[in-house]
Amino acid sequence: MFPRVASPRFLALAGTVVLWASAFPAIRVGIDGLGVAGLSFLRLVVAALALTLVAPFTGVRLPRRRDLPMVALSGATGMTAYQVLLNWGEVHVAAGTASLLISVAPVFSVLLGTAFLGERLTGRIVVGSVIALGGAAIVSLAEGTSGFTVSSLVVLAAAVVQGVYHFSSKPLLRHYTGLEVATYAMVAGTVFALPLAPATWHAAAHAPADALVSALYLGLLPSALGFVIWAYAVARLPLAAATAALYLVPPVALAVSFVWLGEVPHAIEVAGGAVSVAGVVLINRRTAARRSPGTLRSPGTAALDTSGATADDQGDRSQQGAVRA
Repeated sequence: MFPRVASPRFLALAGTVVLWASAFPAIRVGIDGLGVAGLSFLRLVVAALALTLVAPFTGVRLPRRRDLPMVALSGATGMTAYQVLLNWGEVHVAAGTASLLISVAPVFSVLLGTAFLGERLTGRIVVGSVIALGGAAIVSLAEGTSGFTVSSLVVLAAAVVQGVYHFSSKPLLRHYTGLEVATYAMVAGTVFALPLAPATWHAAAHAPADALVSALYLGLLPSALGFVIWAYAVARLPLAAATAALYLVPPVALAVSFVWLGEVPHAIEVAGGAVSVAGVVLINRRTAARRSPGTLRSPGTAALDTSGATADDQGDRSQQGAVRA
């Protein structure tokens, strides 16, 4: 199922997992020096500039005017609101714990797709959603680093808006590549975050070097490079392989947080995270069973990117347990 370890596809997929997992502890470092507003805006600006600069070399097209409202919704939710809420939550929630809570985001995207895109609601989706949300409740109620606090609910709110992003980006992915949609959303999200610019300027002027480096790292690597290599990997891998790899983001985030920040997760948090991932796996089995990897629809129903993967396939993959920070 998985490609060879030395293959570019595997390296891109592994790099995505490591980059997105490392973002959670990097946020904790950046918040201490820049604050929620400063880190949120600076990361978005850096990522948007980087993606815009490489856009001509990666075949990114301009979006159609009629798609701009959905681009705006994707940017407002998946970029602006997500960054602010996750950064705000991580003020008091441990980085590893935040990654476990964010892992339930696909539940909300699937439920929204059922409600507004006419996707079929099956018993498996219902059971998987209940299991995943139950796991999130266990993590939130754990007597570990964070406990049950308002901050835990804020991180869950970040998972909700990420689910909205997956839902709103799916219609776009029928006409654009995953990298194009990510670029559009990142630029739109930066525009919506402009009110944070004055606070960012003040915070950056007094921030320590490690906080500034963290913000640059978050913008250039997890946000910009992470989306580029993710788009490369999912265009060349079977759906099941790409999906399974992203289930590794929370455990890798826990490991990186332990090494980088010395955070030791509570056993109940780990158990709750495992329950959440199990629920997401159950939900995602319905997509894998419905469509075999590499199957193309009839001409005209899905746009092809330069690698030959359909945008519809990328849209499904974007909903398959994606955990990014």
